Amino acid sequence: MSETGLVPDSTPVEGVADPRFDGLRVEFQRQFDSTAELGASIAVVERGVPVVDLWGGFADETRNVPWRSDTITNVWSITKTVTALAALMLVDRGQLDLDARVADYWPEFAQNGKAAVTIKQVMSHTSGVSGWDLPFEVTDLYDTEGAAARLAAQAPWWEPGTASGYHLVSYGHLVGELVRRISGKSLTQFVREEIAVPLGADFTIGVPRAEYGRVSNVVAPPPMRIDFSQVPAGHPALRTLGTEPLDASLPSTDGWRQAEIGAANGFGNARSVARIQSVVTNGGEVDGVRLLHPETIDRIFEVQASGVDLVLFQPVTFGIGYGLPTPGQPGLPQGRIAYWGGWGGSIVLNDVDRGVTFAYVMNRMADGVVGSLRSEAYVREFFEALA
Repeated sequence: MSETGLVPDSTPVEGVADPRFDGLRVEFQRQFDSTAELGASIAVVERGVPVVDLWGGFADETRNVPWRSDTITNVWSITKTVTALAALMLVDRGQLDLDARVADYWPEFAQNGKAAVTIKQVMSHTSGVSGWDLPFEVTDLYDTEGAAARLAAQAPWWEPGTASGYHLVSYGHLVGELVRRISGKSLTQFVREEIAVPLGADFTIGVPRAEYGRVSNVVAPPPMRIDFSQVPAGHPALRTLGTEPLDASLPSTDGWRQAEIGAANGFGNARSVARIQSVVTNGGEVDGVRLLHPETIDRIFEVQASGVDLVLFQPVTFGIGYGLPTPGQPGLPQGRIAYWGGWGGSIVLNDVDRGVTFAYVMNRMADGVVGSLRSEAYVREFFEALA
């Protein structure tokens, strides 16, 4: 039965895949045939070489516009992995010290008990600053520097470094402000000029108006089944998930598309996401473009928090900039795997030991903040192909 409960349909999958990944292609086709998928793309890059590049379905909910090879969509929290990469590039250059205090680069951040908060705490969701104090509206997100200044001024919501609490949207403003202060470039500019363009990756923070015609709007998922009735007032989950001004219609608005929200408004497809993240699985260099060195990649796997996340209410292990496999968590084998997903089910996964990156991006969102039944099925086929 499909996730939507709709009658089966047939939507041919396009693109290419190495024969080893036939099972992944078959599963992708099956999800379209069941109408669980509307429009989507999957890509795999192995040691810097594309070995899977698949797409199919429709870019619109009325099923009139095909999802093409260059269709892009809002990838939600996959954006965080690109923002993390930008910060890691500054680490690689010796311009950012993960063990230093945020206030060493951003003095205003020392306000209200945050003087000792470190860079790696921000990058591992343990800083205590997982959202904004109220009142806060969605339009406040669009004032990038103003929203960052508000985070700098407020007190942490729990003792920094003691636990993770998913920085749902604040992550991009926190890390992005560090990128801006160190590099002199906005996060949007840095990603464009120093990551996307050198790698030839079709990915942007926000999206230029000239590219609107290629954008597939996301389709809202079922309402999140989160019962806040038993959550104490002031709990980080309530303050983050209960008050963040997000809904799935935002990526179709001009305000969202023109903003810089380094945690949530990246636009791309599986091919561009896999291309960028393959830097992590190919020793820091792809096609002669070096963004990292192996010793910087190693730091991603330094565990900063492992346990039930204060915001997500599920066991999560965070390294620096990425999620890592959690003991007992189904779906991911142990090893040097760095991943994260976007709201609705998109996911990017870096298996450093095998030198391979997997990415899945879609427009029809499933329920849940990280992962979905569809992404789990694709990841399972991906690892079976590698076995």
